[in-house]
Amino acid sequence: KMSVPDYMQCAEDHQTLLVVVQPIGIVPEESFFRIYKRISAVSQVNVRDSQRVLYIRYRHHYPPENNEWGDFQTHRKVVGLITITECSSAKEWPQTFERFHLQKEMYGSTLYDSRLFVFGLQGEIAEQPRTDVAFYPSYNECETMEKRIEDFIESLFIVLESKRLDRATDKSGDKIPLLCVPFEKKDFVGLDTDSRHYKKRCQGRMRKHVGDLCLQAGMLQDSLVHYHMAVELLRSVNDFLWLGAALEGLCSASVIYHYPGGTGGKVGSRRAQGGSLSAEAGNRHRPGKAGISALFCALTSNGINADTSAEIGRAKNCLSPEDIIEKYKEAISYYGKYKNAGVIELEACVKAVRVLAMQKRSMEASEFLQNAVYINLRQLSEEEKIQRYSILSELYERIGFHRKSAFFKRIAAMQCAAPSIPEPGWRACYKLLLETLPGYSLSLDPQDFSKGAHRGWAAVQMRLLHELVYASRRMGNPALCVRHLSFLLQTMLDFLSDQEKKDVTQSLESYTAKCPGTMEVITLPDGLKLPPVPFTKLPIVKSVKLLNLPTSLRPHKMKSLLGQNVSTKSPFIYSPIIAHSRGEERSKKIDFQWVQGDVCEVQLMVYNPMPFELRVENMGLLTTGVEFESLPAALSLPAESGLYPVTLVGVPQTTGQITVNGYHTSVFGVFSDCLLDNLPGVKTNGCTVEVIPALPRLQISTSLPRSAHILQPSSGDEISTNVSVQLYNGEAQQLIIKLENIGTEPLEKLEVTAKTVNIKEKLYGDFLSWNLEDTLCQFPLKPGKIATFIVNIKVKLDFSCQENLLQDLSDDGISVSGLPLSSPFRQVVKPRVETKPLNPQESSKVGDFSHVKVRE
Repeated sequence: KMSVPDYMQCAEDHQTLLVVVQPIGIVPEESFFRIYKRISAVSQVNVRDSQRVLYIRYRHHYPPENNEWGDFQTHRKVVGLITITECSSAKEWPQTFERFHLQKEMYGSTLYDSRLFVFGLQGEIAEQPRTDVAFYPSYNECETMEKRIEDFIESLFIVLESKRLDRATDKSGDKIPLLCVPFEKKDFVGLDTDSRHYKKRCQGRMRKHVGDLCLQAGMLQDSLVHYHMAVELLRSVNDFLWLGAALEGLCSASVIYHYPGGTGGKVGSRRAQGGSLSAEAGNRHRPGKAGISALFCALTSNGINADTSAEIGRAKNCLSPEDIIEKYKEAISYYGKYKNAGVIELEACVKAVRVLAMQKRSMEASEFLQNAVYINLRQLSEEEKIQRYSILSELYERIGFHRKSAFFKRIAAMQCAAPSIPEPGWRACYKLLLETLPGYSLSLDPQDFSKGAHRGWAAVQMRLLHELVYASRRMGNPALCVRHLSFLLQTMLDFLSDQEKKDVTQSLESYTAKCPGTMEVITLPDGLKLPPVPFTKLPIVKSVKLLNLPTSLRPHKMKSLLGQNVSTKSPFIYSPIIAHSRGEERSKKIDFQWVQGDVCEVQLMVYNPMPFELRVENMGLLTTGVEFESLPAALSLPAESGLYPVTLVGVPQTTGQITVNGYHTSVFGVFSDCLLDNLPGVKTNGCTVEVIPALPRLQISTSLPRSAHILQPSSGDEISTNVSVQLYNGEAQQLIIKLENIGTEPLEKLEVTAKTVNIKEKLYGDFLSWNLEDTLCQFPLKPGKIATFIVNIKVKLDFSCQENLLQDLSDDGISVSGLPLSSPFRQVVKPRVETKPLNPQESSKVGDFSHVKVRE
C-alpha cells in the first residue's frame, strides 16, 4: 500500500523522470540544500539530435514503498540517484564508496543510473577518471556540476529509450509479463495464465506501461495511441484499477498537449512541448562518451528521433478539455473501488483540480476537492495532516474559494499545536492563522473597519482573533496579545454580548498589567506590520466643540467710545489684535481667538457603550500648529451613559494657528491616539483657532456698595458691575475705583468715558467729573500693582419748566443707581502725553446712571 501522498502532483508530472538527491554521512544541511538547488535547476534537458525534451523531477526524500508502484505509473519510479558526501582523506574513501553502494540498493530494482558527488577529497583518488563519481575540492568550487547533471540525464534517457523500444516491440510467441501493484501479487497466485482473459489483462497493462514510457521519452503522440489501446483492452476484462491508470495517463497526455505551460501554478517553469534545440545543447561534443554516443546513434537509427506524428493525428487521439475532466471522473471512480489505492485516488483528484483551475471551472473543481477531503488514508502523522490541509487550502484559494481555503488553513494551524505533538509549533500556528485572515474578510488594520459596513461573519472573525491571542500568549509575546485583544474589542464591539465584553476587558487588563498597549507599529519576524489600534469607541465621541474663552478672559476688538467729536488730546482705545482678511483660510477658522498662556477648553459629547462603568484615564487633547500643554483629565462614565459632556483643557504656550486633531486616552491599560479624521459621524464647529499673544488682565473694584438690582443688562462683550448711591440735589460724593493688574503683562493705557442714559427725559444737568492726571502717573501699571481712580459725583438739577417733575421724583431725592464698571479684563492702557479731564459740558449729561468703561 502506498502510504505517502504527493500533494504537489500535477498532470505534467507523468512525463517526468524521478531523481532522488540524498546526502551520505555527515553533510551540513545548508551546504546540502545549496547543492540540491543547483542540481534541481537542471529540470529540462534537450535530447541531442532530436526535438524531444526530457523533464526531471527531483526529490530529496522519497519513501521506498512508493517506489514499488513504479510499474503502475512509471513517473513514480526512482530512475536516478544522486548522492552528496564529504570526504577529507583517502582513508575515508573506501567506507564512503561502500555507503554509496548501500544507498543504491534501496532503489536498486528501478534505478537506471546513479552518481556520487564527493566534496573535499583531493589527491590520487580524485584524479582517477570515473563515470559514476565526481570529485570537487569544496562546495564553492564545482563549476562543472551542471554539465555533469546533463550528462547524467542523457544516460537516463538512453536506458529509458532502450526499455521503451524493448517493451513496445511486438514479439509474437513471447509471453507478456503481468505487471502488478504490490497488493495484487497474492491475488494472482494460481490463475490460469493461458486464458484469453489473462492474456488481455497482460496486454492491456503492458500497453499502458509503454504509454507511460513514451510520455516520459517525449513522444506524446505515441503515448496517446498506447493509452487508447490500453483503455479498450482493460475495459474488456474489467481490470478497473489499471483501467483507471490508463484513463489518467490519457488525461495527462492530453493536458500536456492543451496546456504546455503546465498546470502546477509555476509560471514559466516549463517550455512548450517540442521546443527547438539550442545550438550549444545540440552541437556540444562531450569527450569520453564514445561508447554512449555509439549506443545513442544506434538507437536514433531505429526511429526514435522526434515525435513524427502530424498535428492531425495528435488532435484525433487527444482528449478535448471537457473530455479530460470526464475521464478523470471515471478514473477516480475506478480507483475508489480499491481501498489500497487511496493515495492514487487522492492525487488524481488534486491533478483534476489543477486542470479545472486552468479552465476556470471552479464549481466542478470544488467537487473533486470535496471528494479528496473524504478519501480515507492510513493514520497520518501530524506533519502529514498539516501538509494535507495546507495543500487543500492552496487549491481552494486557486479556484477562488477564499473562505473554504481559510477554513482548511485554519485547521492546519490548529494541527501545528495538537496535543499529541511533544513540542507544539506555536509560531507556525500563528503564521498560518495570519494567512487565513483575507479568507474571512478580516484585516488587522482598524481603519478598514471604519470605512463602511462590516464584512464577513463576525462570529468566525472573533473566534479567529481569540485564536491569535492564544497563539501569541503561547509564543511568549504579550505585546501581540494586547494588540490582538485591542483589535477584537475595537472592531467587534457591536457583536460582543455583555458577558463577552466583560471577559475581553478583564483579559486585556491582565495582559496590559505586564505590557501596556502602545501606539507603536509591531513588526513581525516575516516583515508583516501590525498597525496600532486606537480605542475610538471607548468612549464613543459624537461631537467636538472648541469653546470660546470666558467673558472675563475673552479678547475683543473694540472701537473708541468717544466718537468723532472727541478732542485729539483725549484718551483712545488701542487693540493689538488685528484681523486680516485671509480669504478661504479665514472662513475655515473659528471666529474667536484663544490667548497664549490662558486655559482653553474643548467640549466633547461622549457616551459609554459598555454595560459597566468605564474608567478613562489620562484623557487629553492632540493638537498641531503651536506648542500646547494638554492638561489630562480622568473620567468615570456610567454604564451605557448616553451623551455625556466632557471638557478637555490645555494651555497654548506660543502664538499662531492651532488645530485640534483629536484626543488621547488610556483605557484598560491601552494608550490611544484618536484622530478626529478617523471618527465617523463626528460633528464639529471647526477645529482651527488663532492663538494671540498674552494680554494684560485688569480687576476693578469700587468704594460704593453693589446695587441690589441691575438697571441695564450687560452686553455680551462687557464685564459689568452695578453699584448704587443716593444723593440729594446739590449733594456731592466721591467714587474711588481701584485698578489692579492681576495678569503678567503691564498695563500701559487707560481710557475713561461717561455715558448718560436718560429714561424719563426729564433730568438735565452735569453730575460726573474726574481727573486722570493722578491716575496716569501710576502707569504703566506693573503686574500686582494697584492704581486709584477718583470720580466726583455732584447732583445739580434744573427744575425749571418741569411742572410734574417733583411728583415723579421720590421724596428722598434722585437715586443715581448703577455705576457699571466694564472691562474685558485684558487691557493695554497707555497714558497720552496731553491727557486732560473731559470737558463736563461735552462729556457729562444728567441721567439715571453713569457708565465707566476701561477699553483696549
